[in-house]
Amino acid sequence: MDTRRLMLLLVFGLSLFMLWDAWQKHQNPQLAPQAQTQGGAPAAAADGVTPQPSSGLKAAAGQIETAAPAAAAAAEKLSVSTDLFKVEISTQGGDLVWQELARFSAHSDKTRLFELFSPKHKYAAQTGLIGDGLPNHKTLLKPVPGPRELAEGEDSFQVRLEAPVVGGVKATKVYTFRRGSYLIDVAWEIENGGKQTLTPHAYFQLQRDQTPPEGDSFMLSTFTGAAVYTEAEKYQKVAYKDIAEGKAKFAKQGNDGWLAMVQHYFVTAWAPQGDAPREFYMRKVADDPSGGLYATGLILPVAQLAPGAKAEVKVPLFAGPQEQATLKQVAPGLDLVVDYGWLHIIAAPIFWALEFINKLVGNWGWSIVVLTILIKLAFFPLSAASYKSMAKMRQMTPRLVQLKERFADDKARLNQEMMKLYQTEKINPLGGCLPILIQIPVFIALYWVLLGAVEMRDAPWILWIKDLSAADPYYVLPVIMMASMFIQTKLNPTPPDPIQAKVMMMMPLIFGVMFFFFPAGLVLYWVVNNILSIAQQWQITRMIEAGGDKPKAANDAKA
Repeated sequence: MDTRRLMLLLVFGLSLFMLWDAWQKHQNPQLAPQAQTQGGAPAAAADGVTPQPSSGLKAAAGQIETAAPAAAAAAEKLSVSTDLFKVEISTQGGDLVWQELARFSAHSDKTRLFELFSPKHKYAAQTGLIGDGLPNHKTLLKPVPGPRELAEGEDSFQVRLEAPVVGGVKATKVYTFRRGSYLIDVAWEIENGGKQTLTPHAYFQLQRDQTPPEGDSFMLSTFTGAAVYTEAEKYQKVAYKDIAEGKAKFAKQGNDGWLAMVQHYFVTAWAPQGDAPREFYMRKVADDPSGGLYATGLILPVAQLAPGAKAEVKVPLFAGPQEQATLKQVAPGLDLVVDYGWLHIIAAPIFWALEFINKLVGNWGWSIVVLTILIKLAFFPLSAASYKSMAKMRQMTPRLVQLKERFADDKARLNQEMMKLYQTEKINPLGGCLPILIQIPVFIALYWVLLGAVEMRDAPWILWIKDLSAADPYYVLPVIMMASMFIQTKLNPTPPDPIQAKVMMMMPLIFGVMFFFFPAGLVLYWVVNNILSIAQQWQITRMIEAGGDKPKAANDAKA
């Protein structure tokens, strides 16, 4: 029995350790100074302003007078609003520097709306053109008069900003906003009024510091960093630390794919359409005094421009919640930013089932309850076998204690007598482990689904639970969970070793305190699962102890 109990304890402990270790891998401590750019990757200019394409993508650009970068103090901000969000666009480079999402509240203050792009995180979407005299994200642009909000009855509108004309070249940055969409088209229109042929490039980058988002903590640390996807290399996460140390591994070139900045529940991504060649780059911003600012982006070629010719390069920018159905429509593989790790093959159908149930019941809290019941029913035969083995072991506890007292000084004889008892009673001391081992991946996958689903954010359940992604404000669910774990401990066989018995009695308190910091949706799942397990285990134990499935040794003694 000692072996079986230790196995269960080790399995549970290992599962929790794996989760904790995965969280900590995504922590972002203060990092070392910027390393040299890796070979084959687009390089930053010496002043850290404009990325440069590699020789494979670059062609000779026309030589015209260089436009001087504008001073930040001279820039103004344009307020723009749609039905889903508000943004601010700086006239310096036309950067998107602030965004407030109308459907999501801030983590710490529910009276405020959530900010994705924000000066607080130095988080911005930047674009520019590569070529002498062409505007970059430091150039002061002039806003063109036009609408700044989505009018009633309109489905879209544009915001245009013009760059200074240098050498006869006119460049205009164009934002297109649409109703009911987090997708923003960002384009550069170029008109070559000069005398030389131009072959410019355009870059689209996301700049952010390494500060974790609100709600990220030691107990619930999720990935914050960059991500790249190409059809050949698939989904690749890149930590800030690897970027700073020059160890970042990601696809540098391709004819498809997207680039993103990922954080818990939300994502920003540049998702070029079509099969135009593109290069991806990541770097630590050298001229940032804080030492923790990163730029990740992509470079696209623009059509060759003869004198008098015009061209346009456009890339959609997604900036919003990680709603998987929406992300799948934006770009192939973008839904992978909702990262379930190595359990994705199990977690994906679990989320699909949870989403389907929610369409029927209309409440994510009750959807969690229903899904937990369905999973419990699916594993009912395995759980029954495990609890039956535990019940039989529970009946053996007095005899095992006697054996331990009798052969306390002879460990070899004790093990021999214990094995003999197991054979006589036809009990496998590890019989309860295999069913539990089979269920563990499913339960961990469900855990990650509930942790990563943005649908839980601001989703109420009942009464005091107003947000399933936040901790229970009155700790009612964690206390219920602690009580349920204590009841389960009482239903399980008592270990003959007093120290082991005390450890098992402390487990509800230890794990209960941990769950005080967990989102209410996760704790709700564990509470429902524990209550169902208690009911099943109590019924099986009662049937075995009251029925005719008593130990043979006890029956022989009565005879």
